[in-house]
Amino acid sequence: MKKNITLAAVCFSFLAMASCGPKAFVKGQYDDVNRENLLNDQWSETDMQKAVQDLVAGLMTSPAINASKKMPVVMVTGLQNKTSEHIDTQSIMDMVRVELMKSGKVGFIDKEARQDISDEYNYQNSGMVAEDSKKGPGGQVGADFIINGRLDSIVQEVGKDKSVYYKLTLNLTNLKTSMITWSDQKQIRKTFKKKTIGL
Repeated sequence: MKKNITLAAVCFSFLAMASCGPKAFVKGQYDDVNRENLLNDQWSETDMQKAVQDLVAGLMTSPAINASKKMPVVMVTGLQNKTSEHIDTQSIMDMVRVELMKSGKVGFIDKEARQDISDEYNYQNSGMVAEDSKKGPGGQVGADFIINGRLDSIVQEVGKDKSVYYKLTLNLTNLKTSMITWSDQKQIRKTFKKKTIGL
């Protein structure tokens, strides 16, 4: 009898430990990327979409872009992350570039491709490429503006209530004058309730 009780207790312990351990996600499905994502209290793709779309819409109405006689050439540079989270700021700036390019009103220079372009110039001048198809330095278009910015956050937690505030600021700077010709910010606040976890 004691053996059975002991065996049952051991089995129950193993089951309890297994149920408390890490769980694998084994079944998935595609989801709408435009549906709000509030699975946790961190920066999400919904925050990025809302912030970028609103800021780009504002930028497109600025005189520097909207009233320009020729297509402005823009270079997207860095975004400072001043939050306590690890956030892929490159992804945010990539979305800014893509949303602006969809308008057809802005041309872009790829800062990240500069070294690759330089290497290709060297290769084409190595004698391996036909003369009539070679490209070389001196023909590139210079940027008129750069876009950079900063992401800030404030987190407040009182009792079971938590508030997370984000502010994304973007600046458009004229490269010739170094003056900021446009600047705007998008603010996002999310509130959460701490869930009581029972046994």
